[in-house]
Amino acid sequence: MASYIPMNEDERREMMDTIGISSLDEMYVNIPADMRVKKLNLPEGRSELETRRLMEKISAKNKRFSTIFRGAGAYWHYIPAIVGAVVNKEEFVTAYTPYQAEISQGVLQAIIVFQTMIANLTGMDVTNASVYDGASAAAEATNMCRDRKRNKALVSGAANPMVIDTIKTYCFGNDSEVELIPLKDGQTDINALAEMLDETVSCVYLQQPNYYGIIEDAEALAQAAHAAGAKLIMGVNPIAAALLKSAGECGADIAVGEGQPLGMPLSFGGPYLGFMATTNALMRKLPGRIVGETVDVDGKRAFVLTLQAREQHIRREKASSNICSNQNLCALTASVYLAAIGTEGLQRVAQNCYAHAHYLADKLAELGFVRIHKTPFFHEFVTRPPLAADKVMDLLAKHDILGGLPLANGDILWCATEMTTKEEIDEMIRILEEVAK
Repeated sequence: MASYIPMNEDERREMMDTIGISSLDEMYVNIPADMRVKKLNLPEGRSELETRRLMEKISAKNKRFSTIFRGAGAYWHYIPAIVGAVVNKEEFVTAYTPYQAEISQGVLQAIIVFQTMIANLTGMDVTNASVYDGASAAAEATNMCRDRKRNKALVSGAANPMVIDTIKTYCFGNDSEVELIPLKDGQTDINALAEMLDETVSCVYLQQPNYYGIIEDAEALAQAAHAAGAKLIMGVNPIAAALLKSAGECGADIAVGEGQPLGMPLSFGGPYLGFMATTNALMRKLPGRIVGETVDVDGKRAFVLTLQAREQHIRREKASSNICSNQNLCALTASVYLAAIGTEGLQRVAQNCYAHAHYLADKLAELGFVRIHKTPFFHEFVTRPPLAADKVMDLLAKHDILGGLPLANGDILWCATEMTTKEEIDEMIRILEEVAK
C-alpha cells in the first residue's frame, strides 16, 4: 500500500455518479451559503525545493536543546533504532483500531503482546489495549471505582497537576467529588488521608514516584484505603517500575500510567499512550478492549477481542466510559521498545536514571541548589536555587541546555535520565558555577 493514493478525474466522476451529484459543490448544499468559503487567499504555488527551503526557514525558529534536564511527565530517553524501523512499516502506520477485529490477527497479536508486558510491569492480572494518554487513564480509573454509595475520589496533591485537572474534568462530568490529599515533606500525608476517608470515598489516587520525584509509601496508603472500603489507584512510571515494587505488590486495585517513556520521543504534545491494568475482580469494569488468545476451528492459535466494554456496544445510560478507540500505534511502539531492550535492559535504564539524578542532585547542592525534600527519590527532585529560576533557565538555554522546570514558588524540578551523562552534568555545573560565585 502506497503512502499516498491519488485520484484521477475518471475515478472522481465515477464516485460522483454513484452518489448522484454532478459537481463537488453539491456535497455542501446543506451548509448555508453565507458560511461557505468562496476563495482561499493562498500564496502562489511553489516548487518542492522552494517549499523545503521555506519550511526549513520556519523550523529554524524553534529552539532545539542538545541536553535536557526536565521531566514533569514527559521524559527524554534513548530510543533504539529498531523501534522506528518496525513501527514505521506501512502495515502498522495505516492500521486503525480493528472493528472486525478477528480479521486483523496481526494487530490483535501486537496488542496482546502489549497487554502482557504491561501486566508484567504493573504486577496486575489484566490490562486493556491502551487508552488515549496517562491522564485520561487515571481519570477513567476513578470512574471504574465509583458507585451509588461511594462517589468521591481522593487524589494526592503530589500527583502531576495535569493529571489532577483531567480527573477533576471527568468527575465534574459525572457529578463525582474530588478532594486533594495534603502533602507532608513533598509526599502524600497518610495521617491526613486517614481523616478524609469515609463511607463516601470510592478511591484514592497516588503517583509513584510522585510529581516531585519522591517514592511514596504506597503499601501503607493502600492499606489505609482498603481499611476504609476504598480502592487504590496507582499512577506508575514504567521505567521506575523496573526497580520499584510493582503496583500489584503494593496492593493497588488499578495501575495506570503514561507510556511515553517506552520508545516515544518528546514532541509537541504527543501522541502519547495511556495504559491501564487491574485485578480480575475489576476486569469487567475496565474501559476499552481486552484482547485474548484462543484456538480456531482447526485448533490453531488465534486472537480475539475477549472484552469490549465500549459505549457503542451497550446502552448509553449504562456506560461508565466513553473510550471508543485505543492508541494502537503507540502501544506497538511500547511493545517493540520493551522487546528490544529486554528485562535487564529496562533495569539498566532505570538504574542509570537513578544514578545520574543522584549525581546531579549532589553536584547542584555544592552550588547552593538545596534539595527541598529529604525523602528517597527516583530520577526527579526539587531544589531551591540561590538565584531566580528564570535566570538559571536563560543562562542554560544560551548553552543549548534545557534546565529543570521552574515551579510556581520559585523552586526548580530537575530530572536526569540515562541520556544525561556525567560529562553533560559536569558541563552544566561548570556553567552554573560561574553565576553561583
